[in-house]
Parts: sequence; C-alpha cells; structure tokens
Amino acid sequence: MLGSEEQAFEKRLALRMAVIDTAREMNRRGINVNKSGNVSARTSGGRSFFITPTGIPYESLEPDDIVEVSLDAERFEGRCLPSSEWEMHAEIYRRRPDAGAVVHTHSCYATALACQNLPIPAFHYMVATAGGRSIDVAPYATFGTHELAVRGANALEAKNACLLEHHGVLALGANLAKALTLAAEVENLAHQYVVVRSLGTPRLISDDEMDRIVEKFKTYGHQIKEQK
Repeated sequence: MLGSEEQAFEKRLALRMAVIDTAREMNRRGINVNKSGNVSARTSGGRSFFITPTGIPYESLEPDDIVEVSLDAERFEGRCLPSSEWEMHAEIYRRRPDAGAVVHTHSCYATALACQNLPIPAFHYMVATAGGRSIDVAPYATFGTHELAVRGANALEAKNACLLEHHGVLALGANLAKALTLAAEVENLAHQYVVVRSLGTPRLISDDEMDRIVEKFKTYGHQIKEQK
C-alpha cells in the first residue's frame, strides 16, 4: 500500500493531468482554439490551485508544466509561468469557496455576443444552468490585469458563468467536468440565441418561471434512492 505522502503525490499528479485533459478537451469540442483560454482546479487543501501555463500548446503539456498558485501569498510553484489570467482564477476561488474548477474559453458564438455586449437572456430554460435568469457580460478590461480579475469575479458572485466583454467565457463548477460542461452549454446557448435573434425579437420566459427553474436545477440530475 502507498503511504500518505505517496497517496498525496498521486492525487496531485492526477489533478494536474485532469487540468491538461480538460484543456485539450475544450479544444477538441471546438469551444476553444489553440493556446487561448485557460483551465484551473483547486487543490485538495483549498489554499492553492493548479492552472495551465502561459504560451504552451495544450497538446505539448506535461504534468510538471502545470503551475500551482497559492491563494494566500499569490506565489507560483513550478517550472513554468502561469496563464496571464491566473489572478482572475484566484479572485474567483477566494470569493466562491464552492468552486472546484474554472474553465475560460474563447468559444465562437459566446465571444461574438460578448464583443457586442449582448447578455444571453431567458430565451430558453437552459440559461438557468448558469445559476440565474441570464448569462451576463462582465465589462471590458485588458487581459491579464487586476481590473479584469475583479470584473470577472464580480460577475460570478452569484452565478456560475458569464461572458467577458471583447474576450470570451468564464464557467465554474464543483469539479473540472462540471465546469467544462457548463462552458460548452454556454456556447450552445449562445449559438441558439444568435439564431433566435435572426428570426425576430426573442420571446423570453418570465422571471417567476426562471426563478423556479433555477431552484429545480439545484437538485436536477441528483441520484437519490430511498432507503428501504
């Protein structure tokens, strides 16, 4: 059997690999291109996170390329520099203790809406998967800046996804799989919304109904069996 130190090492290695796999998967799914975007996951202790490095193609990444960032001291550990957006991830983790992972993409339709400062309203009930009645646009700021970190985190105070003006998409989740799934759903909704707008003025679901749907999504998909 592995000792406690060996087990901790194996868990951290597995999480580094999961970050790499998620980064590659978002490109395979077509919701990101080349080296744009970034992926992070909170470590088991909760006081740091792993994030993709800056400037390295995802297909070339190795576990040692994944950078560990301390939430307290904002200190980097690893042989590479972290993504230029590391501060945005850190700010989100500090404000959202329930967030286990963050995925940032430059997906086509969602980014197009973001460039026009067009939030995604309640045209479809699946908008509620992001945690509210709409998927909002965080105001523009230069990439890699403290200002963008704050604006992105502000937009995710009470919701799990947002658009970044003239930039892309942010999605968080309890783990990497859920964050990636939400990022893909945002792109799907953005595509649908662009089509709906081409057909005329979008017809929206009422606020009361969206509130009900948001509540339903909090337990949707949970497999709970009655004890006999």
